[in-house]
Amino acid sequence: MPSGMKSLWCVICLLASPCLLFAAEKKAENILFHQRDNGGWPKNYNRDKELNKGARNILLSLKKRNDTTFDNGATHTEIRYLAKAYLKTKEQRYQKAVHKGIRFMLAAQYPNGGWPQRFPKPSGYSAHITFNDGAMIGVMSTLRDISRDKIAYPFVSDELRERCRKAAERGIPCILKCQIVVNGKKTAWCAQHDEKTLIPRKARSYELPSISGAESVGVVRFLMEIEEPSPEIIVAVQGAVRWFDESKLTGIREIRKDAKGTPKGWDKVVLEDVSAPPIWARFYVIGTNRPIFCSRDGIPRKTLAEISYERRNGYSWLGYYAKDLMAKDYPAWQRKWAPKDNVLRNSNP
Repeated sequence: MPSGMKSLWCVICLLASPCLLFAAEKKAENILFHQRDNGGWPKNYNRDKELNKGARNILLSLKKRNDTTFDNGATHTEIRYLAKAYLKTKEQRYQKAVHKGIRFMLAAQYPNGGWPQRFPKPSGYSAHITFNDGAMIGVMSTLRDISRDKIAYPFVSDELRERCRKAAERGIPCILKCQIVVNGKKTAWCAQHDEKTLIPRKARSYELPSISGAESVGVVRFLMEIEEPSPEIIVAVQGAVRWFDESKLTGIREIRKDAKGTPKGWDKVVLEDVSAPPIWARFYVIGTNRPIFCSRDGIPRKTLAEISYERRNGYSWLGYYAKDLMAKDYPAWQRKWAPKDNVLRNSNP
């Protein structure tokens, strides 16, 4: 078939198959419909689900809701995706949505530099400065990228780019002030901190004030990515890495064991295993580094086996959260920024 005829045939096929023509944009359109009028997004909707006319009409009726959040990757994830979609399609609606989302993130920042889990009008634990599930770090990373990356965000004005830079910069002192200090030693961070006093705070009943072996990983990585880190940032990273080394759990392994008659058909159990790699707890008691396991009753327990089946198997309590941070990220960072002070020199992470 001649090339001209082939091109014409391709156009005819695309026109006859709208699904093929718009396949790359379906996700972006879905995201667009879920954006609220304030510029943010709710969490936990299916970004890949195709919307029929009825579903779209329902979403249009929800536009004025203030259920917008940064929890579970919401809002900053959508902003990144729509920016990529705009570069591919030049669809102005995507660019407009990104601008609204950026301004939403900027408006949500507290005067002290932190971000809540939800915005606007957060209440309860959603008002706390939230590192849980990467909320604040996700926002700061996105703003920092927008301020620097003119290839990924060429449509962002210099004025808005500068606002993003300043907002990300204001968040850094807040992070440093939130770092938990025990007996004069810097450790890591709680999953959420009081929005006024910055002290560690609880969230849900089983998420107690503690040092987080999971959320703190993202915080440290963000600090490690800072260009030309100040002495305060270097000390913060060193203290956190030292804490990760001191708090690692050895000689145990978490497995799923068949458990007939249980809701899931399996159960998480912790076994002794001297060959197991280091693992970290999601939460630690501040001051003792004892792992915390907790049911919905809010009573801390010492072992995973002591809490309810529902919480034991419906939440992440143990994980290799800091494995790559310790084995890869820190050594590279330390050689560059603290060449004479390797806090892991005498350890085996």
